[in-house]
Amino acid sequence: MRASSSRHPASLTVGICLVFLAGCGNPSDSGSDTGTSQNPAASSAVPVVTSTNVYGDIVERIGGGQVKVTSIISEPDQDPHSYEANTQNQLALTKAKVIVENGGGYDDFIDRMLKSSDNSSAEVVNAVKVSGKSAPAGAELNEHVWYDLPTVARLADRIAAALGEADPDGAATFTRNADAFRAELKPLETREAQIRTDHGGEPVAITEPVPLYMIEAGGLENATPEEFSEAIEEGDDVSPRTLRDTLALFTERRVEALVHNEQTSGPQTDRVEQAARTAGIPVVPVTETLPEGEDYIGWMTANVDALASALGK
Repeated sequence: MRASSSRHPASLTVGICLVFLAGCGNPSDSGSDTGTSQNPAASSAVPVVTSTNVYGDIVERIGGGQVKVTSIISEPDQDPHSYEANTQNQLALTKAKVIVENGGGYDDFIDRMLKSSDNSSAEVVNAVKVSGKSAPAGAELNEHVWYDLPTVARLADRIAAALGEADPDGAATFTRNADAFRAELKPLETREAQIRTDHGGEPVAITEPVPLYMIEAGGLENATPEEFSEAIEEGDDVSPRTLRDTLALFTERRVEALVHNEQTSGPQTDRVEQAARTAGIPVVPVTETLPEGEDYIGWMTANVDALASALGK
């Protein structure tokens, strides 16, 4: 989903009760606290705020028991593009020593909150900036960089450095944990390289660009009409002609799989998914946020394995 989506007017609803931060806000409205709040040493842990639970999990893997993480977006029905911050989010941000955001327009609510948080000392880690990626000429940046394994490896090192600055005594531990995390990414990169060897150049379809970095790493060709995936990402209606062209990918069996973002379904994506299933073309479901009970490595392993299985190996 694109941050400029016209269907989601973004607004910051911090309001006047910021004056009473400690007493305002409903706990059910806040982002999940996925850190070490139950740990007796939590009071000395580094307070970290992440925009989504994807980054929250990565920070926890690197910080171990020495971080207390608040992930603002932690539920599959929460859309970063339309998220309205609450006072508990704002309070967590004012106390954070490290903040991890995606950037690239994906989670602008973090930057809006930072402007009113009076916390200029926090170290802000921007995943898109860490990636070094920029928009191709005449095209939009694909901001879903957590599906790009080399970016996540670099991000792990950057997070370790930020945590080390906040807690110099733990720096060696953070670096060691980041090294271990990056080692766990290697088999995933090897799996993607094997997909490229076995299926490089094969066409697949998507509903929107969320999984494109994984698809590109596997050497696969995105055959989806750009007008379709852009309209779905923007929350716009797909033109009848574009929808017809997209459905033809399946009725004429011109793609090997459909990689479908389960978190943005609607009548038009439902038609595309049904067309794929009717034609016997495998559907690979993916999500933007971390499913409950899973960690980043397990989640991405399942995604890559599902793609490989759909392609026949």
